[in-house]
Amino acid sequence: MAIRIPTYNFVKMRSSRAFTLIEILVVLVIVGILMGVALLSFGLLSGNDTLEQESRRLTSLINLVSEEATTQGRDFGLEFMNDGYRFLEHEPFLDQWFEITGDDYLHQRNFEQAGIEFVLYVENREVLLHKEAQQTRAEDVDDDNEEINRDLTDDYLPHILIMSSGDISPFELRFFRRADQREIILTMTLTGELELEDAGTKIL
Repeated sequence: MAIRIPTYNFVKMRSSRAFTLIEILVVLVIVGILMGVALLSFGLLSGNDTLEQESRRLTSLINLVSEEATTQGRDFGLEFMNDGYRFLEHEPFLDQWFEITGDDYLHQRNFEQAGIEFVLYVENREVLLHKEAQQTRAEDVDDDNEEINRDLTDDYLPHILIMSSGDISPFELRFFRRADQREIILTMTLTGELELEDAGTKIL
């Protein structure tokens, strides 16, 4: 007597396995984000030096934002000032950039008190940084001069783009402390890797 094997069970098992693998990948991404948050929350940054701590913090924040961009399909930006930086998010329907506010990790940071200054290079050219953050269209609201303000801010673009595709603008950022002339260099390479150098020695 021939024995019939119910093939539908195998199909269901294969579908179940595939779904489980997807779940595992999602969990791994979430765990990676949570680890980045925990690193920033509990201050597990190596060394007690402010310059190194802040360079490592920014590296962790860029990685965190990049993961959010790819998993949530959102585009982010990073703007530098003379002694600070801020993260922004792009609103595609309004075609506007909004500063991220009310976030414990991605809020604007300023290092004037710590004596840390920034020097930014994009495409091997030094970028002129300002003392204050530049105005985006959403931040420059004046009903009486709406058309003028729109013209002034339509061309706003953050220095660094962190895209939902996973791409990040290549750049070189120098953390400089005038008090002891120490410098740490953060580089986003063309291959998408973040590197930290202190006096020519890689520390990340």
